[in-house]
Amino acid sequence: MNPDYEIIIVGAGVGGLGAGIAVRKAGIDDFLIIERADDIGGTWRDNTYPDVAVDLPSFTYQFSFEKNPNWTRVFPKGGEVKAYIDHCADKYGLRPYIRLKTEMTGREWDEQNHLWRIRIGDEVLTCRFVLTALGAFVDPLKPDIPGLDEFEGKVIQTSRWDHEHDLTGERVAVIGTGSTSVQMVPKVAKIAGKLTVFQRRAIWVFAKPDLKIPPGVRKLFTRLPVTQTLVRAVTAAVVEALLVGVIVSGKPGSVVAKGAAAAIRRYLRTQVSDPELRRKLTPDYGFGCKRPSVSNSYYRTYTRENVELVTEGIERITASGVRSNDGREHEIDTLILATGFRLSNDPENYRKVPVKGRDGFDLADFFATEKVQAYEGVSIPKLPNSFFIFGPFSWTGSSWHVMVETQSYHALRVIAETKRRGATAVEVKQEANDRFFEFAHGRASGSLLFSNNCEGANTYYLDHHGDFSLLRPTTAMQARWSSRRFSLDDYVYRP
Repeated sequence: MNPDYEIIIVGAGVGGLGAGIAVRKAGIDDFLIIERADDIGGTWRDNTYPDVAVDLPSFTYQFSFEKNPNWTRVFPKGGEVKAYIDHCADKYGLRPYIRLKTEMTGREWDEQNHLWRIRIGDEVLTCRFVLTALGAFVDPLKPDIPGLDEFEGKVIQTSRWDHEHDLTGERVAVIGTGSTSVQMVPKVAKIAGKLTVFQRRAIWVFAKPDLKIPPGVRKLFTRLPVTQTLVRAVTAAVVEALLVGVIVSGKPGSVVAKGAAAAIRRYLRTQVSDPELRRKLTPDYGFGCKRPSVSNSYYRTYTRENVELVTEGIERITASGVRSNDGREHEIDTLILATGFRLSNDPENYRKVPVKGRDGFDLADFFATEKVQAYEGVSIPKLPNSFFIFGPFSWTGSSWHVMVETQSYHALRVIAETKRRGATAVEVKQEANDRFFEFAHGRASGSLLFSNNCEGANTYYLDHHGDFSLLRPTTAMQARWSSRRFSLDDYVYRP
């Protein structure tokens, strides 16, 4: 049986589009990118809350083969990033291969015909290979707080921002103080009549060197692309040293972590003079337990007369507001939920959208009962012809785009070898998977997360088994080298 497509890519965010570009560069035109939303862009399509921006330098937040010399800021705003994504889709001719408003409701391996059957509602699409390009954050989480459905005011989820609703002069409450709130809270505080922020855990926030990039520098990047390549390499190395070098290295990284924490405390003192407020804004867990953020105005916002930070916890949501655990009633007009997302390796994603492999393999059961794992972050035994762009132990923590390029290269190298051998099914060997997991899990288990007072941090760095599987415990260079050097005999090929 001939499938409808050689390759189907699930998701049209940065990962899916990067994979699509790689597929086209490999000379494959028989492919389809399916996207459940009505536009491409993933995170940068969905998140349009006030002041949404990249929290990594723009020089690293781009593909190596498509560097943008025209970023206007070191930390570009969301609209600028979305424009870059659209540019990539147009330049590399991906639009004809994208099918929007097409949500996968399940997929199942057909062992007899060596193909995948992908359910789209009542329709079934078939393909030889699947590239899953879900991002790290799949669906927004609704907080499990009593009374939430009873609130009679306006509720806004940050990833579903309602631009028609005017917050000017309103009594507004925000639940959550992660990276989203660090960007959004200062903007809301300027227009709200009263802003109450409910904090469960404080966040480490660096000062943000958010400089405008002068036109002269942008012209230099355009005329001498090597200059931007050098800047990109330096900034990527710095970010990776902080996000991976410190965290993954374990106790040796604690010296840098303590220094970073001390620097942030000094910065906080320059922003907030009240010692009690500073205490509330200072995390009670070590630096590196959670992803830090950057802002020049977040801490200072809490010194405004119209802003209150509540750390007593929430008892329940009422019809007219929020009742904190100290018995106070906070009457509000609008409730903003900045409460995070379900991660891509959460088994519930695959309860909702079942993935059935060979011999009854169920991906939801696998992630629920086994340690979260994938060979080189790409392949799982008993899932033939299936590859992850963002899988366990795949992201090196610096540039998301580097990971997309690395994972795509691995997958297409295997697909090319499958065709070269005249096979129609390819699957990673259990021995190869176990070998990589022993390497990655062993290094991750010695990370700073297990030796830096991280127990109460509630970090998404740790999966539902308590393992550090979100990041690959190596450098991006090592991951790239491995994608080009792993033994193709780590896979079994079947005609």
